[in-house]
Amino acid sequence: MSTVDDVARTNARTRTSAAQKAGLVLAGLLCLANLPSAFVPGSAPDEVGPPTEVLLACTVLAAVGLVAIVPAWRSAHPVALRVLGACLVVMTLTAVPGLFVPVPPVVKVGVAAAVLVTVATVVLLFRRDRSAGSGVAP
Repeated sequence: MSTVDDVARTNARTRTSAAQKAGLVLAGLLCLANLPSAFVPGSAPDEVGPPTEVLLACTVLAAVGLVAIVPAWRSAHPVALRVLGACLVVMTLTAVPGLFVPVPPVVKVGVAAAVLVTVATVVLLFRRDRSAGSGVAP
């Protein structure tokens, strides 16, 4: 009988919850928004803006994030979720300096919104489904 319980626990653990699916959709949108970064011209050393290397890194991280969404969507694979979360956090950290340099206010608002959406996305990705496999009897 314990094998049946083990299989049920494993299936409950590997199902993607609704909150995780919402987080995966947001993560996909964030990755798609960052994917064309490498095709934006980088700034010169004396100009305000991200260097070309940062833009290229964001494109690579966005591509890795999009690839990680597939196994995360199918089975809530923990490694895929961690890789996706790390990609999102690093992509967002590359935008944070935009809050502290002299740029138009609309850019600062966009960076702040991206940070907030990323935080919400990571919270949704790692949120556990309390109803399945919590180990507490109802």
